[in-house]
Amino acid sequence: MRAMDGPEFEILHESDACLAVGKPPGLLTQAPPGIDSLEVRVKAYLRDQGGEQGPVYLGVPHRIDRPASGAMVLGKTRRATRKLAEQFERRTVRKVYWVCVEGQIAPASGTWRDYLRKVPHEARAEVVEAAHADARVAVLSYRTLGDGPWGTWLEIELKTGRTHQIRVQTASRGHPVLGDFQYGSSIPFGPQHEDERLRAIALNSRTLVFQHPKTREPIHVTASLPDEWMELGPFGSVS
Repeated sequence: MRAMDGPEFEILHESDACLAVGKPPGLLTQAPPGIDSLEVRVKAYLRDQGGEQGPVYLGVPHRIDRPASGAMVLGKTRRATRKLAEQFERRTVRKVYWVCVEGQIAPASGTWRDYLRKVPHEARAEVVEAAHADARVAVLSYRTLGDGPWGTWLEIELKTGRTHQIRVQTASRGHPVLGDFQYGSSIPFGPQHEDERLRAIALNSRTLVFQHPKTREPIHVTASLPDEWMELGPFGSVS
């Protein structure tokens, strides 16, 4: 399942309507023509599977940041993509992330609510006051799963889906995601590629639960952890 040189993507679920995959870190979800991306690789896989020579349709109803990894769901038809996008818009998709951050989190579980804005003309977001004209509410719940000399291992469930939400909300509390130098991390994570765009951060879209766009049955997918995580210690199953 390799469309170009680079990490493979993982197939988590496939039907005639949709495909759930695990995105490797350092890979764009989508990109302009001629640039490698998850979309390019999955289209190549579908073309090979179907024996097709012409264009292949693939809908992308949501995205994962380039340095992050994990579960995504993609549409194989326009109708399926629309149905999936509606679920994300209505916030009925359950999105669970695993993340390793610097420092010790206290209390061990809770809910964070902030107001974020996308910084104009820059690939970053920031916390602002609720009264700010561009403020959008950002809510997540978290629980501590473990820790190490590098910091704390968290499970986070997103209630909203803002730009760089987890990265900004953790960093604003003094606990940046490991490897996320953009938001103040001081601890490297994974191979330090000369091309910084290929570097990973310790943020993994662990689990997605969504409704199948055709049958309406609940689909539950869990992504594997990339090799970079193994350098931090054992990450077993968590109930």
